Amino acid sequence: MARVVLALGDDISTDIIYPGRYMATVLPGETPQYAFADNTDFNARLRKGDVPAGSIVVAGRNLGCGSSREQAASCLKGHELVVVARHFARIFLQNAINVGLRLVICPEIEAAEGDELEISADSVRNVTRAKSFRLEPMPPARQAIIDAGGLIPYTRSLLQGSPRS
Repeated sequence: MARVVLALGDDISTDIIYPGRYMATVLPGETPQYAFADNTDFNARLRKGDVPAGSIVVAGRNLGCGSSREQAASCLKGHELVVVARHFARIFLQNAINVGLRLVICPEIEAAEGDELEISADSVRNVTRAKSFRLEPMPPARQAIIDAGGLIPYTRSLLQGSPRS
């Protein structure tokens, strides 16, 4: 079970997640400091370490629209956030998978900041509101990449002969 630390609406662009003025910073170890930089209160909580790993960001439809910047996914991965959304923009979805960001597609999710969510293989349960919502499982190949920690660790394990998940 984990707490929703940020609730977002529809059409949240990568510029909201990772503002374009920080595009010169591309290293995954450096991008987390700029996550939601224009939401100064939330960014300050992230930077201070006040948001535990595994905390949840909830969003509506089309999360990550607007550009192909990978930093929008890597900055969230750097804080080990879990992102539950009704729908993800196509390029953001693939970038997030490539960096190993934990994603949950839940087309009917209803949650607010502070709600406690429990995620299982086939549903998201909002414990606070006593409601359950079906989730769309990630295709097995994509889930294997996420589970491995991203495309590079996944490929490395294949090249080293480790069995696939």
